[in-house]
Amino acid sequence: MDLQKQTAPAPVPAATELRASDADRDRIADILRDALAEGRLTADEHAERVEGVLAAKTVGELDVFIRDLPAAHQRRASHPPAPGRPAPDAIPDEPDDNVVAVFSSAVRKGRWRAGRRIHAYAIFGSVEIDLSEALFEYQHVMIRAISFCGSVEVRVPENVSLRGTGGGVLGDFQVDHLDAEDAAAPVVQVDGWAVLGSIEGRPKRGKLVADILDRVQRKVDKSLRKHLDR
Repeated sequence: MDLQKQTAPAPVPAATELRASDADRDRIADILRDALAEGRLTADEHAERVEGVLAAKTVGELDVFIRDLPAAHQRRASHPPAPGRPAPDAIPDEPDDNVVAVFSSAVRKGRWRAGRRIHAYAIFGSVEIDLSEALFEYQHVMIRAISFCGSVEVRVPENVSLRGTGGGVLGDFQVDHLDAEDAAAPVVQVDGWAVLGSIEGRPKRGKLVADILDRVQRKVDKSLRKHLDR
C-alpha cells in the first residue's frame, strides 16, 4: 500500500535569526549609551557600535554589540512604558505620513492633522515638522527621524509633553524634555538617529493647543452667527 507523502513543516527560525525592528535597535542603542556614560565604552567604541546597530538586519547581529556588557546578561523583564511614552501597541508599525527630503527640503506646517506615527528622512536635505498649529486627533504622536548629512526639526506647542530617544553618530540629537500640566495633553515622542547631521525637537514659544482650539471655535461661532442673521 502506497503511503501519502507528508510535507515536513518549515523550520521555525531561531530568535537570533529574526529580523530586527526599530524597537530592537532602540533597546541596543540605549544599552550602549548607558555603557558610554558608565565608562565601559570609549567615545570611539560607542560611535563604531552605533553605526553597526543602524546597519544590523537581525536580532542576532544586534546582540553582538552588547555581548561584553553586563546589561546583555541580565534577564529581560517586561516593564510598562515610561510615564508619558506611548505603549508599543498604541502606535502602528506603518507611518500615517512620510516626510522625505533628499537633496531638498520638506515641510509640514500650518493646520494639518497629525497621525500617530510620522517618519521623517533627511538625506543631504532638511525636514521641518511644525505641530504648533496641527490638529491632534490622538494623544500620542511618534516621530521617527533619520538624518544623514541633513537636518530634522520638530516644533511643538508649549503645552504638550515632549520626549526624545536617540543619538548622534558624528551628529547632533537634541530634543527638549517637556511635561504638560494637563495629563490629557498630547505626548510627542521623537525617536531617531543623526549621522553627520542633526535632529532637534523643541517648543514653539507662544503657541498653545488651547489657543488654537479657541480660535477655531471663534471662527465656527462667527460662521453660525452669519448664517442665523440671514
